[in-house]
Amino acid sequence: MTRMNRRDVLRASTALGATGALAGAAGAAPARAGQPGAAERRTGPLRVQVVMFDGVEELDFAAPYEVFSAARFFTPRPVEVRYVAVGGPGGVTAAYGTRVRGIGSWAPEEADVLVVPGGGYARRDSPGVWAEIDRGTLPRALARAVRPGLTIGAVCTGVMLCSAAGLTRGRPCTTHHRARADLERQGGVLKNARVVDDGDLVTAGGITSGLELALWLVRRELGADAATGIETMMEYEARGTVWTPGPVAP
Repeated sequence: MTRMNRRDVLRASTALGATGALAGAAGAAPARAGQPGAAERRTGPLRVQVVMFDGVEELDFAAPYEVFSAARFFTPRPVEVRYVAVGGPGGVTAAYGTRVRGIGSWAPEEADVLVVPGGGYARRDSPGVWAEIDRGTLPRALARAVRPGLTIGAVCTGVMLCSAAGLTRGRPCTTHHRARADLERQGGVLKNARVVDDGDLVTAGGITSGLELALWLVRRELGADAATGIETMMEYEARGTVWTPGPVAP
């Protein structure tokens, strides 16, 4: 197990170079069995889909969307980012009333990274994570989406949607502090870190942690220079620690 300061990892990875970083030289999480590493997916575009549903937290989906969209300015590899929903094309109303239109069809087979935001976990009688868990459609779709080559990244209480799908049981993970006890009761192996990278499942705790999750995945998939470039452009320095199961290389 490795627990490290994210900024130190980014700086060390930059010093080693993108090749070393992508090979895991600075503590990048190794892929699970049957899960191709980032270096094996470098020839095509990085395809990112952000899952949407009524009651989704604005910052949970907007922050990863912006980070991944900005990544195209810092890498020669094409990056494609889009919103998707299990209900098909259309729109949703987010937690604070923001209406998002132009959402695409559910197609996880066309994604390399599937980002699952949270929202509404404290309001069981309102649209959001609880409503989606009770309905069951989205958790079942997430369970069916799992395949080699797909990384599922969950933000905040979006991790509880993954838990309802059976994806966190017996695996290192984290979530929003108010849902941590629920996650542990449901079989997740709780880690005290901002981001927990277990290969094809990457989770982040806290509403603003979508920034950290996306920056970490950019570093893992596109290299440390891309991640630090985005931080400079956004005038934001990622915070917190990242847990990975592997050792830090010397």
